[in-house]
Amino acid sequence: MNDGQRPPAARPDDPPRLPAPSSSEREAAVERLRTHYVRDDIDVDEYERLLDVAWAAESRADLEELFNRLPTLPESERPPAETDPETRYAPALASPGEQRERGWQVAIMSGSERTGSWVPPRKVHTFALMGGAGLDFREARLGPGVTEVTILAVMGGVDVIVPPGVTVETHGLGIMGGFDGYSQTAGRNDPSAPILRVRGLAVMGGIHVQMMLPGETPRDARRRRKEERRERQERRRIQRRDG
Repeated sequence: MNDGQRPPAARPDDPPRLPAPSSSEREAAVERLRTHYVRDDIDVDEYERLLDVAWAAESRADLEELFNRLPTLPESERPPAETDPETRYAPALASPGEQRERGWQVAIMSGSERTGSWVPPRKVHTFALMGGAGLDFREARLGPGVTEVTILAVMGGVDVIVPPGVTVETHGLGIMGGFDGYSQTAGRNDPSAPILRVRGLAVMGGIHVQMMLPGETPRDARRRRKEERRERQERRRIQRRDG
């Protein structure tokens, strides 16, 4: 074709062009692939290859072809139609009267962990002096409204794990140390929805706040975040390509 010429018009006997999959359909396919990867149906190289194909698929049929050679997922392991973490991981709430007003966690040249199913007080105070402390809220039954977590780490470390689907606010300062915060908005309109508000001061120590899914290990969380960054980059590339 010469420069300046328009491409030839489609002929009547040309097959119709299939509609491109929507963003939600691509994301649903990616979620299915992730489930197969977790089940060890595919190795990491095949998983990454199929992710590339999923984001580049030009039709819904192309997406379905990804799963032709994969086993059928059991009903209990199929990703839900709604992949929003707020829906998939709705927090368990404490009943009225379960939540105490105040509670303490102290680690002085020792360790202290709070994990599993528990009801955090409305105001949690954590102090770590040359020791380590951990607060895992993934299975916690939070009370309505704000739960405040105040942390002081002096030559020690405190790790805070927050769940998805809960509004998290973090404010902190590191003095010859580090405060690694994490914030997220659950987007619920209910004024009684739980909110975790974490404030911390690290003096020659460290405070680390991160979101992890239920049952996830730190290694799993790092791998998930890497995959999510890669998927976001692919989505942006597809959006730029499609205009």
